[in-house]
Amino acid sequence: MYYIAAALLGLSGLFYSAGRHELGQFGADVCKYGSTFCDNPVLVFTGAALAAAWGIFVSVK
Repeated sequence: MYYIAAALLGLSGLFYSAGRHELGQFGADVCKYGSTFCDNPVLVFTGAALAAAWGIFVSVK
Protein backbone atom coordinates (compact mmCIF):
# COMPACT_ATOMS: atom_id res chain seq x y z
CA MET A 1 0.00 0.00 0.00
CA TYR A 2 2.97 2.27 0.57
CA TYR A 3 3.94 1.87 -3.09
CA ILE A 4 0.50 3.04 -4.16
CA ALA A 5 0.70 6.01 -1.78
CA ALA A 6 4.12 6.93 -3.19
CA ALA A 7 2.86 6.63 -6.76
CA LEU A 8 -0.16 8.82 -6.01
CA LEU A 9 2.09 11.36 -4.31
CA GLY A 10 4.26 11.49 -7.42
CA LEU A 11 1.20 11.86 -9.63
CA SER A 12 -0.13 14.71 -7.50
CA GLY A 13 3.17 16.51 -8.02
CA LEU A 14 2.98 15.84 -11.75
CA PHE A 15 -0.57 17.19 -11.99
CA TYR A 16 0.36 20.22 -9.88
CA SER A 17 3.29 21.04 -12.16
CA ALA A 18 1.25 20.43 -15.29
CA GLY A 19 -1.55 22.64 -13.98
CA ARG A 20 0.96 25.45 -13.39
CA HIS A 21 2.26 25.07 -16.99
CA GLU A 22 5.78 24.20 -15.80
CA LEU A 23 6.26 21.10 -17.96
CA GLY A 24 5.84 22.54 -21.45
CA GLN A 25 4.20 20.36 -24.09
CA PHE A 26 4.24 17.28 -21.82
CA GLY A 27 2.18 19.20 -19.24
CA ALA A 28 -0.31 20.21 -21.92
CA ASP A 29 -0.75 16.56 -22.89
CA VAL A 30 -1.19 15.54 -19.26
CA CYS A 31 -3.83 18.21 -18.69
CA LYS A 32 -5.61 17.28 -21.91
CA TYR A 33 -6.42 13.83 -20.51
CA GLY A 34 -6.60 14.66 -16.79
CA SER A 35 -7.94 18.20 -16.66
CA THR A 36 -9.87 17.58 -13.44
CA PHE A 37 -6.70 16.54 -11.67
CA CYS A 38 -4.71 19.45 -13.12
CA ASP A 39 -7.29 21.85 -11.75
CA ASN A 40 -7.44 20.11 -8.33
CA PRO A 41 -4.26 18.09 -7.62
CA VAL A 42 -5.29 17.99 -3.98
CA LEU A 43 -7.73 15.20 -4.95
CA VAL A 44 -4.83 12.93 -5.87
CA PHE A 45 -2.86 14.06 -2.81
CA THR A 46 -5.84 13.15 -0.61
CA GLY A 47 -5.89 9.70 -2.18
CA ALA A 48 -2.19 9.34 -1.40
CA ALA A 49 -2.77 10.35 2.21
CA LEU A 50 -5.64 7.90 2.56
CA ALA A 51 -3.58 5.09 1.01
CA ALA A 52 -0.72 5.80 3.42
CA ALA A 53 -3.10 5.89 6.38
CA TRP A 54 -4.64 2.60 5.28
CA GLY A 55 -1.18 1.09 4.90
CA ILE A 56 -0.32 2.12 8.43
CA PHE A 57 -3.63 0.79 9.71
CA VAL A 58 -3.31 -2.68 8.19
CA SER A 59 0.45 -3.17 8.61
CA VAL A 60 1.47 -6.17 10.66
CA LYS A 61 4.61 -5.95 12.73
